Amino acid sequence: MALIDNGIYVAGHRAESPHSLEETYQALRENDGMAWIGLYRPDAAEIRSVANEFDLHPLAVEDALTGHQRAKLERYGSTLFLVLRPARYIDETEEVEFGELHLFIGEDFVVTVRHAESTALGRVRNRLEANSLLLAKGPQAVLHAILDEVVDEYAPVIAGLENDVDEIENQLFDGDSGVSRRIYDLSREVIEFQRAVHPLIAMLQALLRGSEKYQVELELQRSFRDVLDHALRVVDRADSFRSILQNALTVHATLVNQRQNDEMRHMSETSLAQNEEVKKISSWAAILFAPALVGTVYGMNFDNMPELHWTFGYPLALGEMVIIGVALYWVFRKKKWL
Repeated sequence: MALIDNGIYVAGHRAESPHSLEETYQALRENDGMAWIGLYRPDAAEIRSVANEFDLHPLAVEDALTGHQRAKLERYGSTLFLVLRPARYIDETEEVEFGELHLFIGEDFVVTVRHAESTALGRVRNRLEANSLLLAKGPQAVLHAILDEVVDEYAPVIAGLENDVDEIENQLFDGDSGVSRRIYDLSREVIEFQRAVHPLIAMLQALLRGSEKYQVELELQRSFRDVLDHALRVVDRADSFRSILQNALTVHATLVNQRQNDEMRHMSETSLAQNEEVKKISSWAAILFAPALVGTVYGMNFDNMPELHWTFGYPLALGEMVIIGVALYWVFRKKKWL
């Protein structure tokens, strides 16, 4: 059974707690009050039972059956249909977990349909039951209390995301190679969070615009404005997180390019230094090679060689070695190889 909590309220007090939908319908007919039905992942038969009793629009019923809806507000005659996306921050995985809550608000009934484990509706109900004057204001008071709870639950999410953003800012300048992946992951969470909270602004503004037409009490109007103020602050923070993360990604790319340029410059400097060393080694090898070549030729001990039996042959060979060595040294010095 998807019926989690069920109550008939008269003058702000809980008059009955029916155990089935049929009992709820009968009790509401017998009492001049309000029915508050809480469903958790109901099946098609339960949804259609509620729809037939309260004359819910087929399109809204279809959305409640299928789930996976965006946050929105739609009005079908005197009935409001809202989809809210509550959220909670999971610190262990640095992720935001989103729920889905559907509300049908009529003149004498409130039907809540939850599709995930989120939003403490039991806490909302207990708080309202402890304030009979507020609960006596009817379905609009319940709507306000639920919206207020959903927006308040965004505060820990904002705190968690803010802490992650601060850590990323520190990681940026520590050379952490995994920071880019973390930025992308957190950006995805922030974008999903924005999709959940942004529609709240238009929804609350629409409720306020229609408050006089549908005779919403002045104090409740003020309460809705207060929720709107809180929602605006949440949206501003979410938008700032996305802007910061985009800037962080740009800074990270700049730092990576700078480090790559520094590495390339260091490699170029190292290569130039190596080239200079190679030049010096090659120059001295050439200088030493030329005299060695002359000495090798005259050391072949053949009988018929020029100047072999000449008195000045040996000094000439030595002179050639010196001249060739000095000439090569001068050439390499001129080319700045030495």
